[in-house]
Amino acid sequence: MKGTFYGWYMKCQSASQTLAVIPAVHQSGEESTCSIQMITDHDAWNAVFPIEMFRKRGRNLWIGENQFGQNGLQLKIQIPGLTVNGKLDFGSLSPLRYDVMGPFAMIPFMECRHNVWSMRHMVNGTLCIQDQIFHFQNARGYWEGDKGRSFPKKYAWTQCFFPGGSLMLSVADIPMAGICFTGVIGAILFYGKEYRLATYLGAKVVQIQNGKIRIVQGNMELEVRLLERIKCSLKAPVAGNMERTIREGAACRALYRFYKNGSPVFAFETDKASFEYEYPS
Repeated sequence: MKGTFYGWYMKCQSASQTLAVIPAVHQSGEESTCSIQMITDHDAWNAVFPIEMFRKRGRNLWIGENQFGQNGLQLKIQIPGLTVNGKLDFGSLSPLRYDVMGPFAMIPFMECRHNVWSMRHMVNGTLCIQDQIFHFQNARGYWEGDKGRSFPKKYAWTQCFFPGGSLMLSVADIPMAGICFTGVIGAILFYGKEYRLATYLGAKVVQIQNGKIRIVQGNMELEVRLLERIKCSLKAPVAGNMERTIREGAACRALYRFYKNGSPVFAFETDKASFEYEYPS
């Protein structure tokens, strides 16, 4: 388990508020800890705990008194500079038809592996973070996870909800067997139909520059544009150490267009997109 990490990304969003909670364990030759990061529309917090406080059983994990799983999450944090308390309940999950990594899930020694546990589910409950109240009633939720050694050196990731669906896309430089290639995994859930964009299905990155991403796969094309600067910072793993600072916006302004056979399936602009963009301009 040395030099590894395991973490979940649990996003909850209403019409007026966004909260993503990221429980993780990170183990390296120098130090092993666990953490809970939280990011909202405007703020981010990071609480670090001793490794002994981490427990995992199936799709449930605990960090001290904090619990996370398919039924929801419960937080109780009281440390210098941060107080968090509350509970959020999840409705029925919407998993993908099969592993988002496809055949790459079977390849050993990959730098980072991705899972999508639910593209969209209902969220109800209330959390208080530093006297800020986050109240979710019939709100939307998304749940994914990562495990491996390090986040990719260069990558872009986005997730958003929209009328009739939910979308996630990740583009990353993937080192493997002495070579490096640009990999794509993405899924769109639209009125109950799943569209999959992935390297193992022939997806190609035809543009990634200045916050704009274009993916082409057969008769499908997805265009994503980040329309504002990302302001918040989070910690990410490098060989198990949480020593890298990345940028994430939990509720960014972005544009999405999806075409099939040259005709638009949907096109919309939102100020509620989650975005990480670690490619040079």
